[in-house]
Amino acid sequence: MDNYFEYMVREDDELTRVDKFLAQVEPELSRSTIKKLIEENRILVNGKFVKASYTVKARDLIEITEVDFSDYEITPKEMTLDIVYEDNDVLVVNKPSGLVVHPAPGHYQDTLVNGLMYHINTLSDVNGDMRPGIIHRIDKDTSGLLMVAKTNKAHMILAEELKNKETKREYVALVEGVIKNKTGRIEAPIGRDRNNRLKMTVIATGKSSVTNFEVLEVYKDKTLIKCVLETGRTHQIRVHMAYIGHPLVGDFVYGPAKTNEFGQFLHAKVLGFTHPITKEYLEFSVELPLEFRNMIEKLRSN
Repeated sequence: MDNYFEYMVREDDELTRVDKFLAQVEPELSRSTIKKLIEENRILVNGKFVKASYTVKARDLIEITEVDFSDYEITPKEMTLDIVYEDNDVLVVNKPSGLVVHPAPGHYQDTLVNGLMYHINTLSDVNGDMRPGIIHRIDKDTSGLLMVAKTNKAHMILAEELKNKETKREYVALVEGVIKNKTGRIEAPIGRDRNNRLKMTVIATGKSSVTNFEVLEVYKDKTLIKCVLETGRTHQIRVHMAYIGHPLVGDFVYGPAKTNEFGQFLHAKVLGFTHPITKEYLEFSVELPLEFRNMIEKLRSN
């Protein structure tokens, strides 16, 4: 497993010592381990080594390297799951905003995978022990539909369909500013930001990325849109909308939001695919989360 991980400090976490901050966000690391990592210059803040007494500031990028997480065991955990569809081969779940999809440093016991492992006896292991059943993912602070594979055969077929751009994925997003065009197509390559490893960016050396959007409603200073993905890059909609000057409302990383108590207003509303075994086309749609609906009603009333 990757032994590098990173955090971006939020506004409500600033003015805290870096060692105390890391102890809060990474409970798997003991205070003595954090102290040792700092002494051995394995912790960087904005690319520079710091002392344990350093006070973190909003948007500080904290990086930790050379930590061995191979001994961690991923265990089932009972949690309420909004399962939209399930049979012997596949499952479709409606993920709430705030829930991490699969285990990673800092998130071992409270992810969607932990909940799936409690609910289901068998999940595909194509993507390894850390991501059983997971064919594709959505960000922690994005809500909506995900398909999950129970068997390796189902996983391979669905992954191939996804790769061939045959899976239907429609998102609803609330963005900053007024978009004057009714429709748009953003075709811009996306890759890792060289100055901030937590972020993706439009960059010439990135992977081909295409997002199509349609304006659904226009408000005083915001716009509700539908996005249809042709590719599935990390943070694609968030990066592309910020690139054209309309970042997602509530996006702490790519937009002006200082906090994201709910998360960015992005919802994977529609998911359609061909069943890997029966070959029947299945399509599912779920309504927007309550917080999202309340925000829209508030904007409409203004």
